Formats: sequence, C-alpha cells, structure tokens
Amino acid sequence: MILSAIAAKLTQRAKADFKGRHYEAALIVQAVSWYLRYPLSYRDIEEMFLERGLEVDHSTLNRWVLAYAPLIEKRLRAFRKPHCGSVRIDETYIKVRGEWRYLYRTVDKHGNPVDFLLTARRDLEAAKRFFRKMGSLQESDLSVR
Repeated sequence: MILSAIAAKLTQRAKADFKGRHYEAALIVQAVSWYLRYPLSYRDIEEMFLERGLEVDHSTLNRWVLAYAPLIEKRLRAFRKPHCGSVRIDETYIKVRGEWRYLYRTVDKHGNPVDFLLTARRDLEAAKRFFRKMGSLQESDLSVR
C-alpha cells in the first residue's frame, strides 16, 4: 500500500526521473523495493521477473537501485515514526564481511535506532552531512578529535 503510494508520487512529481525508461515506474519501484527490503540478489529479482513474463537484466536492476534508492528513501522518511526528540550520536568501527567499516549512528533515548551511516573510511565531511541530516547538531558542534 505504501509502495504503490510512493510509486504514484514518484511518477506524478518526477516524470523526468523515469523519462526514457523502457519499463513503467511502478515496476522499477517494485524491483528496487524488493532489493532494499529483502535479502535478494539482482539475479534473484531477475528470475522473479522472468517467472512473471518480464525480461529484465541484472545490470539494469543495479542501475535502477543506484538511481532510485535515494528517491525512495527520501519519500519513505515521511512515513517513518518520529523519534522521541532526544537522540544520541556515536561513531564506532565494526567488521562487515571481514573488513573494518566506520559506523555513525543515532539512537533515541529508548535505545531504538533512528538512522545510521556506514563508510569504508573515516570521513569527516560525510559525518557532518549525516549529523546535519539528523538535524541534531549545529556546524559549531562538529569538531575534529
């Protein structure tokens, strides 16, 4: 239900985003949401579409995810439950698939995660953008340690 509403809003507000695409906007949004929501590979989604009579290459699905995932994430933010107002932001590093990554995350006062950013390198500018996106810190609060 939410997915169809997002697909409708994306097609109404941003016709230029889907201009020149071979497939309908609803199909593109469906494929991207499956990839983001479930642990499916591009080839799994390709096979699912093939079972339904649609031939979509896995590299096309990759391009769709890269192009439309940020748009979908932006639209889904409106449907998110608001956090309690008080958030804590921290930085740590974790091992993901055998490689160390930096994790910036925000957690509300009840311990529920609000948002996160995972990067390969410690990047001050990316951290500043993330903190500004959360709206919790001013530029003067961000300092290099």
